[in-house]
Amino acid sequence: MKWLAWIAIIMTVLFVLCMADFYIGRFIARKRGKRPNFPFRNGNMQLLVRGEDLFSHYFADLLKAQSSIHILFYIVKNDPFGDLFFNILMNQAQKGVKVRLLLDWFGSRTVSKQLIQKARKSGMDVYYCNKPGFPFFFFTLQRRNHRKITVIDGKIGYVGGYNIGKEYINLDSSLSPWRDYHLRIEGTGAADLQDVFLLDWKRATGEENFDEQALFPPLSEGPVTYRFFPTEGIGAEEEIISHIEKAASSIFIGTPYFIPPKKVIDSLERALKNNVKVTILVPRVSDHPIVKEASFPYLRKILAKGGTIYQYKKGFFHAKVLLFDDEVCDIGTANFDYRSLLLNDEINCFIYDREFIAHVKKIIAEDIMQSKKLNDRDLQSVNLRFRVIECIGGLIKGLL
Repeated sequence: MKWLAWIAIIMTVLFVLCMADFYIGRFIARKRGKRPNFPFRNGNMQLLVRGEDLFSHYFADLLKAQSSIHILFYIVKNDPFGDLFFNILMNQAQKGVKVRLLLDWFGSRTVSKQLIQKARKSGMDVYYCNKPGFPFFFFTLQRRNHRKITVIDGKIGYVGGYNIGKEYINLDSSLSPWRDYHLRIEGTGAADLQDVFLLDWKRATGEENFDEQALFPPLSEGPVTYRFFPTEGIGAEEEIISHIEKAASSIFIGTPYFIPPKKVIDSLERALKNNVKVTILVPRVSDHPIVKEASFPYLRKILAKGGTIYQYKKGFFHAKVLLFDDEVCDIGTANFDYRSLLLNDEINCFIYDREFIAHVKKIIAEDIMQSKKLNDRDLQSVNLRFRVIECIGGLIKGLL
């Protein structure tokens, strides 16, 4: 039995080393990180919540591009929809449009080398970002660029929850219909999205010489006031807590993964104690192991303090949307979990327009109509297997 003891010792040492690597690496990264500081913008904004509608607009805009297409996605799948996406970009590159495509190393790992090579031969620039490296290999292995940014001709921007793959257009039976929130933006804010993309591009490629005049054309303003908030594992937690603490009457949180850091869940409990109405909307089905089970301890806390919990039951709910007192709306790429708030590269958009927020509220009301309101029994009456996975989720919550 000595070999079992040796295996246990080796596994324990490896676990300790990985955790030390992760937490030291994250500490250093947070010390070096910069808090974002984008100004308030005014522009035209459209909310798209169905994949078919989004990609109809998205591909039409790509095909109309005259000078440049800059795209960053966390996930591009190796499937027919991913092939269609690449073919559109390759055709535009062959017409002389400057196409830069940045993919997260982990999220887009299934894209074939042959397709990347074909894209580069067509004239596209394609690179991966957030590749793992030393001295903190395990930490960098866990870190993701979870942003989804597109900037077309420096004038039109897209940002939100959708990636590229068949499930996003309802061709995956287990997750259909897919529900998500994505923004199409025209106006001065496109320059901010361009800045974020170029920063990530420089880090991944080392390229620094850009045609600034072509990439940053004059932009008009529009009726909707908003502010972009990009984060790199620093700033997101504090920003969310500040909005929670300012809320006087209501907070709505729509997220596919509800695993908030301690400071955030504590602030929500304080809000409930101060008679602020807190409503959480999460999916019934999950697209990743452990995350649903890991969310239950936090959902129980909210319910116990008087909050309201809904489970979306018509397909998969992947939207990231927050509402504070019907005065501030947050839509973007960050989930309500440790990974998005303390680890990943993310970008959110805080919106301050009452008419736009009223429209978002109507969409949320539709989603709640397709959901089940949970009670204490729903959250407590789970089987042993579920409880075991809950415990595992609690141990690795910093990676979820």
